[in-house]
Formats: sequence, C-alpha cells, structure tokens
Amino acid sequence: MNDDLRALIRTIPDFPKPGIQFRDITTLLLDAAGLAACVERMVAATEGPVDLVAGIEARGFLFAAALAVPLRAGVLLIRKDGKLPGATIAEDYALEYGSDRIAIHADACAPGARVLLVDDLIATGGTARAAVRLLRKAGAAVRQAQFLVDLPELGGAERLRAEGLAVSALVAFESH
Repeated sequence: MNDDLRALIRTIPDFPKPGIQFRDITTLLLDAAGLAACVERMVAATEGPVDLVAGIEARGFLFAAALAVPLRAGVLLIRKDGKLPGATIAEDYALEYGSDRIAIHADACAPGARVLLVDDLIATGGTARAAVRLLRKAGAAVRQAQFLVDLPELGGAERLRAEGLAVSALVAFESH
C-alpha cells in the first residue's frame, strides 16, 4: 500500500548524524501528483467531521492547510514557544538532551472543538504527545492523528494510541 508515495520519499543516509536514515519528504512535495495523492488519502482516512486541523511546526503546517480545505475545517498552528503574538498557552516536552516547549494561541480552539492532529512524520512521539496535551488543555476533542511517515520501531504511534487516539500513517519505514 502506498508504494507510489514511498517511492517519492528520498532516504539520506547519515543525516543529521552517522547511523540515521533521514526520510526526506521534500521529494514527494515536489511531485504534484504524489502530493495530491497524499492529501486525498489523508482526507479519506479522516474519521467524521473535524472543526480544526492542527499542524505541528513546520512541515505539519503544509499538511494541515492542504487537508483543511477539503475537510472544510480551519487550521490551528502549533508553534515553538515565543513565535506567536498575543496570549498563548504552552506545553513542555522532553527531548533526547533537554526539553522544548510548544504553544497555541489561547483563543485558537473553542472548548469541544473536534481537532485532527497532523504532521509529516511520527518517530518517538514526544512532540505529538505534547501537542495532544496542549490541545486537550485548551478543551479540544483530539481523537485522531495522521502522519505521512511512521517510524514504528521508535514507538510514537503506539504511545499516541495509548492516549486514546486513532493514528494512521501512509508510509512506514524502518528507522535504521
């Protein structure tokens, strides 16, 4: 399944450090038919109506906007802390070495809004899980997340499922 999309994703060995197989989606984004197929398949995988499509900075923004139009939903930007003007709410999360913080506008999401979380890739799930906590803190009903690429052996999709989300990805790659 989705071998056509898989073939459009370039693998760059040893980036950003030795031993990492970087899955570069820019080659898929350059292919008009591949991008259209990606969006159509993600829309088809969406369960029920959604009010907002939340994209995680930065590549998630591309997919959030593309999915929101056919889903007739708004786009909610999840940004690194300090990038949004006005009042925000934020959530901290752990990184391999240290921590980071993401934020949304405090008024971006009405309580009970049905939100679809999207990003280009799910690895360990740290950022996605923080995004779910942040959206739920804002009162959103977050029940599904979609990704172009899953690295299943890193466990991020399973961690999201453990938090009650339906998770789908169009393509899975071994992480090494």
